[in-house]
Amino acid sequence: MAQQVSDIARIDPNLQVKTTLNEQDIVFCDARNAPFDLYGLMECEQGFCRLPTEVAERTSSGVLMLHRNSAGGRVRFCTDSRYVAIRVALGDVHRMSHMTMACAAGVDLYIDDEITATSRYYRTFFPPYDTDGHYESIHYFPTRKMRCITLHLPLYSSLDGFEIGLQADATVDHGLAYRPVAPVVYYGSSITQGGCASRPGCAYTNVVTRRTGIDHINLGFSGSAKGESAIVDYMAGLTMSAFVCDYDHNAPSVDHLRATHEPLYRAIRAAHPDIPYIMMTRPDFDVDRATNAVRRDVIYETYRRALAEGDRNVYFIDGERLLSGPYLDMATVDACHPTDLGFALMADAVTDVLTRALAVSNI
Repeated sequence: MAQQVSDIARIDPNLQVKTTLNEQDIVFCDARNAPFDLYGLMECEQGFCRLPTEVAERTSSGVLMLHRNSAGGRVRFCTDSRYVAIRVALGDVHRMSHMTMACAAGVDLYIDDEITATSRYYRTFFPPYDTDGHYESIHYFPTRKMRCITLHLPLYSSLDGFEIGLQADATVDHGLAYRPVAPVVYYGSSITQGGCASRPGCAYTNVVTRRTGIDHINLGFSGSAKGESAIVDYMAGLTMSAFVCDYDHNAPSVDHLRATHEPLYRAIRAAHPDIPYIMMTRPDFDVDRATNAVRRDVIYETYRRALAEGDRNVYFIDGERLLSGPYLDMATVDACHPTDLGFALMADAVTDVLTRALAVSNI
């Protein structure tokens, strides 16, 4: 007879998920209110979203379903509380065999260094395996002192409400600020959204932000990023320091990719003539090398034509080189979606290109 998860947790305390809060001095605060700083999300009628609902409705049913998933959402603050607790209300939880519950519905806690501005992983707030979307969780620090915190929010759940619990007598202040430049905007597929990282902080977009200190907006939509005019027009109107185009995987055919890829570039470039524009091709190149080579050629042609027309702030990342070499067999969960290792390799490439591109732009 298979051993139950609860039995394993009794044997190994490190596998326990504690969701009962017994602290008598705890006070919960809505993460949307000062001094908490919310990044990557906006408020909408139902809670939080990544883009306005009316834009999602005009784009597609898939984007409408996913636009409230809190991928890329972060909350930053500083406190001397000896613990941080959370109270989460999720409108839905996407349960999938190849994705952890921590990825779909968990929250990562990072401690930010005020001197170096770097962030170090501390703990994950895990949802109960059978969660209905509402749960509480708490983590303690070994000492009581002022710490700056970043909370990375769930990648594949819609966030209705999010509260942070601290000691009643704790000092709370704004978190560390990102560099004083506009966010990087990412547009792409389930990989961009964060599938299938083990936990939210490991999505490559979040990794790049921690490495560069630059805020970002995650517009990755699982199976639903197809370069539609409604979302292209919306993205062109955003304030941004760079744009990363990563929707190769969701273009349903080579012809669709050819019909939408260059128009997307031209729309963003018309609105933002001077920002770095980074084009990426799908990283799981080996799955179908012949087809993926043709798709890569389409994207490279957009890049080549941009260069020929004098654009010196456009960049190309070849997906074939992202998940290659000795780590290829460990870089994906399902021959498509990256593991944490795969995301780290992607983050290496994007960070390198983005850092060089922003330096050229004096950002």
